[in-house]
Amino acid sequence: MNEDTIRLVTIGRILRRRWRLLALLAVVGALVGYGTSVVLMPPRYTAAASVLLPGQWDQRELLTQVDIATSSEVADRAAAALGWKGVSGADLQHKVSAKADDGNIIKISGTADTPERAQRLSDQMAQQFVTFAVRIAGGSIDPAAATETEALRKQVADTNRRITDLAAAADPGQTVESVQARTELEGLRTALQDAMKKLEEADPSATSKANMVVMGPAPRPTGASAPTRMQLTVGGALLFLLLAVIGHLAATRVSRRPRTEAEIAAALGSPFLGTVDVPGERSGHEPESRGLRSRIRRLLGVDTRWDVPIPQRSGDEADRRIRYRRVCARLRDQLPAPRRLLVVVPEGDEVARRAAGQLTAESTGDPLLRVVEVSVERPVVPDRERDTESGALVVVGAGSRTAEELADIAEACADGGHEVVGVVVAGSVRTTRPARTADRPADEATLTFAVHGHTTGGPA
Repeated sequence: MNEDTIRLVTIGRILRRRWRLLALLAVVGALVGYGTSVVLMPPRYTAAASVLLPGQWDQRELLTQVDIATSSEVADRAAAALGWKGVSGADLQHKVSAKADDGNIIKISGTADTPERAQRLSDQMAQQFVTFAVRIAGGSIDPAAATETEALRKQVADTNRRITDLAAAADPGQTVESVQARTELEGLRTALQDAMKKLEEADPSATSKANMVVMGPAPRPTGASAPTRMQLTVGGALLFLLLAVIGHLAATRVSRRPRTEAEIAAALGSPFLGTVDVPGERSGHEPESRGLRSRIRRLLGVDTRWDVPIPQRSGDEADRRIRYRRVCARLRDQLPAPRRLLVVVPEGDEVARRAAGQLTAESTGDPLLRVVEVSVERPVVPDRERDTESGALVVVGAGSRTAEELADIAEACADGGHEVVGVVVAGSVRTTRPARTADRPADEATLTFAVHGHTTGGPA
C-alpha cells in the first residue's frame, strides 16, 4: 500500500496527464445520464393546490388531514372524476403528496408528464379531499343522510307556509278563540324555527363546508421537476469524471511499485550504484507502436504512466555523461579482473534500455558490458560464462516495476549463475536541445556497444 498523502497537486497531475481519457469518460457519463432521463426518468411536472383549514387545529389533527388527502378513497374519487384512460386511484397515489404548512394550510401536490395534467390532478385531489373530509367529519359517509336532511328542510319550509296560510284564514276578529289560534300557530312556527336552527348547528356538512376552503386553482408549472434532463446529463458527466479520478487515486494507493533508489535496491537485494539521466525525447530506435489498440492508447494518453514525477530539467550532455562515468568507476573499483558484466534490462522499459546503451558506451570496454532484455512476466537470464563474467548489473527505470517483478529478476539472475553486483536507476529528464556527445552521437555509441544477448548466452 502506497502511504503517500494525496494532495491537490496529485489530482492536478491526473487532470493534466489524463485529460483526454477524463474528457471521454465525461462524455460517456453525459450520454448515460441523458439516456437515463429518456428511458427511465422522463420529465415530470408538479403542481400544488392549497386547502385552508380555518380555526384551531393541533399538529395531530393536521397530520390526520394530510393522511386523508392522500388516502386511497380520495385518490379513487379523483381518478373517477378525471377519467384518464388506464390510470387508477392506486396509480394516482404514487403521483400525489401532501404536507401541512404554517397557517393551517394543507398543500396537495400532483405530478404528471405534462403541466396541464399536473394542474388538473392537484386541483381534483384538493376538491375530492374537501368533499371527503366533510362527509367523515360527523362520523358518517352515507350520502342518504345529506339527502334526508335536505328533504327535512323542504318539509319545514312547507309547514311554515301552511302556518302562515292558517293564520291568515283565522277569524281576524278579537275573539278569544281567534287570538288563541293565532298564538298557537306562532308558537308552532317558533318551535319549528328553533328546531331547524339546532339541526343546522349540529349538521357537520354545513360546518365543514364553511370551514375548509380550496384556495383557488393550482398554478400551472413552468418547468420540469428535479431531476431534470439537464441535471441528469451534467450529473452523469460529473459522476463518471469523479469515479475516474478516484480510480486513478485508488490505483496509486495500492500500487506496489518502489519509487526511491533505496526501495528499488532493497527489492533486488543489491547495492545502489547511482542514478543516471535519460533525455525525455523519443529515441530514434524506439519502435513505433502499431495496431488500433496502441493508437487508441496513445490518443487517450494512457500509453505512459501519469504518477511518475514530472521530468526535471537537466544540465547539458557533459553533465549527464559524468553520471554514467561515475557509475562505471564504481564498477571498476569493486569488480575483480576480468571486469565483464551482464547488464539486465526489464523488457519494455525504454528509459532503462537507453540508459544501458549509454552506460555501455561510456564504459569504453572497462568494464565490458553485455546488455540483455528479460521479460518481467517470466524472466530468464543467460547462463554465466565460465570465468569470463563477474556478475550482473540491473538497470531499471524509476517507478516502472513492482517489487515482486524486481525480485523475480534478481532470482532469474541467481538461477543463471550471476550475482547482482549493483543496481542503476534511470530517470527521464527534459532537455533544451538534442542530446549529442562531444565526439560522437549517443545513438551510434549505443549501436556499437549494446549487444543484446539471448537466453542461451553468448560471448560478450
